[in-house]
Amino acid sequence: MARIKSWVTTTREDVGPHKVVRMVPPDEAAVNAGVTWAAAAVPRHYVSADEIAAMLRELGKPEAAEVLSGKLPVSKRTRSGELGEILGTQYVARELGYRMIARLRWKDSRDMPMRGDDLLGVRLVDDDKLEFLKGEAKSRASLSTSTLDEAETALLSDHGLPTPHALMFVAARLREVGETELHVKILAAQLRARIRPSDVLHLLFTFSGNNPLKLLRNHTNAYTGKIRRLGVGLQVPEHQAFIRRVFEKVICDARAR
Repeated sequence: MARIKSWVTTTREDVGPHKVVRMVPPDEAAVNAGVTWAAAAVPRHYVSADEIAAMLRELGKPEAAEVLSGKLPVSKRTRSGELGEILGTQYVARELGYRMIARLRWKDSRDMPMRGDDLLGVRLVDDDKLEFLKGEAKSRASLSTSTLDEAETALLSDHGLPTPHALMFVAARLREVGETELHVKILAAQLRARIRPSDVLHLLFTFSGNNPLKLLRNHTNAYTGKIRRLGVGLQVPEHQAFIRRVFEKVICDARAR
């Protein structure tokens, strides 16, 4: 699958030791490409590729499409928040190279929020050392300072380190897919208190209709902690229409498989 940068124009700047990134589609053709890109990513965050293949094989297209549709959120607010999380997850995995889990597959109900860190990534460095990404994803038609403050509270929980619940969740999912070495290393790092602030990157990922650059710049500049910060803002002026089009295309594509 292509990376987000295939349909956006990117601006980067340093804010002290931290970084801020703004991404925006340059024209309508790029917005259309973004809808197609996001619609291709969304199903795999709710249903695994193996499960989709099994449903198609055993049930056929109409029934498989119905199962997928039943897992997608229906409220505008939940769709907005979960698409923001999906976009953030894709960014962390494809642009930053962290191992990510599509955690929305384990929701209790399609319109119920999940607990824990929105984004938790891990990668192995030098065959032994683990690096973690702790992130919050916020989706708003009009991004505001109060929304960033809300994300800040979550990022600073547990002294800014990944929450134990999120770590155990990710470790368990990795074990289930056979990544036992990474599973054991995460558990060891958590249980033996080996995760230090220097091992963590904070990500504040926003998806909004308005320009997030100044807000992210000011918010990052005000941060006085020691954990590295990355602020990333994806701006799609047609924010609400973009979300609606993405989920409509997901359902349409499922029925056309």
